[in-house]
Amino acid sequence: MVRITEDLVRRRAEHNNCEIFSLEEISLHQQEIEKLEYLDKWCRDLKILYLQNNLIPKIENVGKLKKLEYLNLALNNIEKIENLQGCEDLKKLDLTANFIGELSSIETLKYNIHLKELFLVGNPCTEFEGYRQFVVATLHQLKYLDSKEIERSERIQALQNYPEVKQKIRKQEQSYLLKRAKEKEEAQRRMHERKDRKETQVEAKLEFDSSGSLQDKENHRSEGEIEQQTWRTVEDDEEDRRFWEEPTPYTPESRLETHRYIEEKRKAKDNIRDPKKREKPLPTLVTAEGKVLNVNVPKLHFSLKDDEENNQFILDLSVYRHLDTSLLDVDVQTTYIRVLVKGKPFQLVLPEEVKPDSSSAKRSQTTGHLVVSMPKAKEIILAKQKLSTSIKPSDTMQKNARRSGQVEKLEVDPSKYSFPDVTKIIQEKERIGQGPITLQREKITETKKNYVDFENNEDVPPLI
Repeated sequence: MVRITEDLVRRRAEHNNCEIFSLEEISLHQQEIEKLEYLDKWCRDLKILYLQNNLIPKIENVGKLKKLEYLNLALNNIEKIENLQGCEDLKKLDLTANFIGELSSIETLKYNIHLKELFLVGNPCTEFEGYRQFVVATLHQLKYLDSKEIERSERIQALQNYPEVKQKIRKQEQSYLLKRAKEKEEAQRRMHERKDRKETQVEAKLEFDSSGSLQDKENHRSEGEIEQQTWRTVEDDEEDRRFWEEPTPYTPESRLETHRYIEEKRKAKDNIRDPKKREKPLPTLVTAEGKVLNVNVPKLHFSLKDDEENNQFILDLSVYRHLDTSLLDVDVQTTYIRVLVKGKPFQLVLPEEVKPDSSSAKRSQTTGHLVVSMPKAKEIILAKQKLSTSIKPSDTMQKNARRSGQVEKLEVDPSKYSFPDVTKIIQEKERIGQGPITLQREKITETKKNYVDFENNEDVPPLI
């Protein structure tokens, strides 16, 4: 039997930081809940409550939810409307696809003066003659019934015919209650038959297991297991066929019986499939001789870096990004580190001894990885040597300096390489009209060098 627990409510209150005392909205649908309880004590400020598609047979323990505005109890096993008088702010009530046959129980909703919407589609009471007129005349505050607006003329007509409709509803209720009593008796009978059938199957199984001598069992153990498995498969198939082909009325008892039958089959399959998983031994972390082993059960990527500058080891473990930190347990020892990730051990032997007391662990804000810093036990002091100006360098230092100087120089052999004269790339031209004016004598001296027989007569003017 599944019930509402504090752990379930906290898991469903993630949008409110898992705080339940200030919770205003919660969804507990499809949880196979069979009893409604504790919510009026834990969540007094609830305004919206979703409980559809469960196995709740009765409306209870919600009367103290004074701020509740919307209650969804669709697809449950409710047969009567009750215990909602204390929900003073209730505005919307959804009871779709339940088993409400006592239509007169809606009179308890008169005290919910703010109730505007009511859903009763899929209930046996909706098949009663005069169902809508009775509800409209009984609940004056309603604005919508089964998603259909209630008009003023419809309410006036329902109030006029209310006495006659009420008598019809009472008679139909009585006949329905008699029918329900027979259905309950039939459900009890089927339950006893199924129980007796199950007992006979258990007895047959015990006889099958006890048949034969011990020696025969040891010699033909594998054959017996195969035959037993085949026998179980045949029996299960026959039982499934009988259960699903047997015609049964749609009642709260049959719905609950179907749910429990499916749950039993699921558990039986789990027991057959996973016996080896349950018997799986825990991984060996330390041998009998005291040797620590490397273990990575969660199968996470990791890296171990040796930070020589800070004299420490840094372990980067790639844990899941959205994994809650409370599911991680870090244990640093002098020679190894152990991390439990959701109960699965990760263990790594360190190359050197470390200081557990000085170690630190943190989560990366970008990747979510677990970063563990572990200072080494052996401290290494690195001294920086500084040369004073008064001390002269030794001969060896001078030699090294010379060698380094020779290496840095670039020597070029002019015999092997010929480089063009950059200065003579552009030929010199006479500049006319630019710069200082040169004397004519310079040209004459140049011509003299070129023409030896030339005679210069100063009386003759120069040719232009």
